[in-house]
Amino acid sequence: MHLFRLILPALLLAVLVGVRPADAGPEAAAPAGVSIEDFQYLDTSGEPVDQTAAHEKRLAAFMAALRRDVGADRRYQLTPAGQADAKFKVVGGVQKTSTLVQWARVAVIDTGARKVLFEKLYTFRGDNDEAWDRAEAFLAREVIAALAQPAPVALAVFDFELEDMTAASGGTLAASDASYLAEVTGGVRDVLGQSGRYRIVDVGSGEAAKAGALRDCGGCEAAMAQKLGADQSLIGVVRRVSRTEYTLGFQVRDAGTGAVLARGDSGLRLGADYSWKRGAVRLVSDRLIESQQAADAAKK
Repeated sequence: MHLFRLILPALLLAVLVGVRPADAGPEAAAPAGVSIEDFQYLDTSGEPVDQTAAHEKRLAAFMAALRRDVGADRRYQLTPAGQADAKFKVVGGVQKTSTLVQWARVAVIDTGARKVLFEKLYTFRGDNDEAWDRAEAFLAREVIAALAQPAPVALAVFDFELEDMTAASGGTLAASDASYLAEVTGGVRDVLGQSGRYRIVDVGSGEAAKAGALRDCGGCEAAMAQKLGADQSLIGVVRRVSRTEYTLGFQVRDAGTGAVLARGDSGLRLGADYSWKRGAVRLVSDRLIESQQAADAAKK
């Protein structure tokens, strides 16, 4: 399996690097374009008989059936393999490791978000037409289910701010505080991006940096997020009560309407400034990611 494990990650990287985000325009409600790339095939079974021709024939039939079955779903429009502006790309490969055992790996890529939505390794027994047909039917259902997953929410996560309530506060941000705040922001962006629910939008260092304290601007961050192409905005604040006590808070708004969609507050926590990141990641994980996952599960 060693060679096969190397091949598909390299293919995924090539697709992600070469992919161009699909245009989003008035036809956004139209069927989503799906490009199903030809799967690779690798035979490491060591069988003495050369089965190259048979494998090429079965793989071609497999790809034709997979495109047919995915294309039969009216939510999707098949585009030619290799077409750059498809919203989704499906890539994969099959490896034969013995006379009776084959493996298939498939991945679904959201080209707009430049993100792998789904990747899974399967095994199927046999190397005949019936075995290949069963494998294709199963994989087609898996691919269609992966394509139906909701697109990640484009989220602009603005830099966390410090509200220093200690008597020693001089009104200016110390270099050490700025460094710890940067760690907080980075940690929150990472955990949100890794959740699969969000696509983190680069906020840069323009309007947001000049605006000062976003926590006091009455929701202006929503309009900034909309200008950046985000669906939602998130601002956060670390409130330092003492050198060993602090609280954390965040707020998420709809970029279009400015409505508050979610908020969280940690309550009083113990720890010096190096613990801010850990606390912020835990707060966002608990109050935003996990709570929304629970809400989604309750709807099913």
